[in-house]
This record gives sequence, C-alpha cells and structure tokens, in this order.
Amino acid sequence: MLVRDVMRHPVFTVGPETTLEEAYRFLLEKGIRHLPVVQDGRLVGIITDRDIRLATSHLNPKGPCPGCTRVEEVMTRGVVTAHPLDPVEEAARVMRERKIGCLPVLEDGELVGIVTGIDLLDGLLRLTGVTEPSGRLEVRLPDRVGELARLTGFLAGRGVNIHSLLSYPEDGDYVRAVVRVNTLEAHLLAEALRREGFEVLWPPKKPW
Repeated sequence: MLVRDVMRHPVFTVGPETTLEEAYRFLLEKGIRHLPVVQDGRLVGIITDRDIRLATSHLNPKGPCPGCTRVEEVMTRGVVTAHPLDPVEEAARVMRERKIGCLPVLEDGELVGIVTGIDLLDGLLRLTGVTEPSGRLEVRLPDRVGELARLTGFLAGRGVNIHSLLSYPEDGDYVRAVVRVNTLEAHLLAEALRREGFEVLWPPKKPW
C-alpha cells in the first residue's frame, strides 16, 4: 500500500497572508487540523489548530492578535513531506520519528495530497482485512526458511482462503504471523493447526 492509496485530495490550503482568525475558522468549518500554506503554487509552510491555539492562548497575554496576525508569522517552515509512491509504512515511520501529525504529499513540487495519522490507521485496517467478515489467527513460527509456506500450505490444503497476512519478527528467532481467513470458525482451525504442531496464540485454546 502506497501513500497515494490513503492520502486525502484535493487539499485545503491557505495563503501566508491569511490571518490566524481566518485560518482557525476555516479549520473548524472543514473539520480538519492541518493546513498547508501555499504561495504561488509552492508549499511554504504548514499551520495546525494547535499552533493557533498556543499562539493565541490566554496564558500567552503577549501573544499575537488572532485577527491581525498572519499565518506566515506562526507557521512551521521547512515542512517534512512525502511522495505519492512512498510506502505507507515509511510515511508512518517518518511521522513517528519526527513526532508530527501529517505529511503534505508533493509530486514534482506540486501539492497533490496530505496524509494524517488517521489516514494511516485507515490504511492499517485495510491491510489487516479487519473490515471484511473473517476469522483471525495468530501463529508463532520459527524464523527459518519454509515456515510461513508451511502455514499457508496447511490453510490451502483445508480450502481456507487468506484475506490478509502480516508478519513481524520477535525476539528469540521467531516470527509472528497474523492471518485473516475466510471462515468464522477460527477456533476449529486453530485446533487443527495445533494438532499439526503449530504454536497458535489466537484464538486461545479452549478449556475442555
């Protein structure tokens, strides 16, 4: 999944000459939290609802006047951006490391979209297949060649279709596989996997 698959477009923007009051009203009207600042078709900054609130807070009596201060005086410059063809996990990594809530998306210098933390969560839901009726299996596998193929081969042999499969490494030379399958009888499938020697973490084993 790429950034272009989850980004929002077209993008709401303001100019650097917009007042903080106008920008904040626009944020509320559109139900958004981030506003790229564009001048002559070029991204020059970004401002958020938090930026405006902090700048105009009653706790900051010497702060700027909302109706007469322009966005360019408060906005963040040197904006971190993404490209439409970036993988979503790379966008998530950048946002997490930089501790930022969005990434404007540029293609050939043109602002073509914006991706936020909510957009990435929506992408994660699609990747995991949780939005479709399905059963969930979680299996710990030895981190060696052929183990994932052994798992998928077992499922295929029982006529089970895989909707999604995510895996990640664990400490101790193991890999955890999270599988969404086209059956709601996950408990029965889990027991069959256990009989074949797989370590099934979910669904948990039923007490008999």
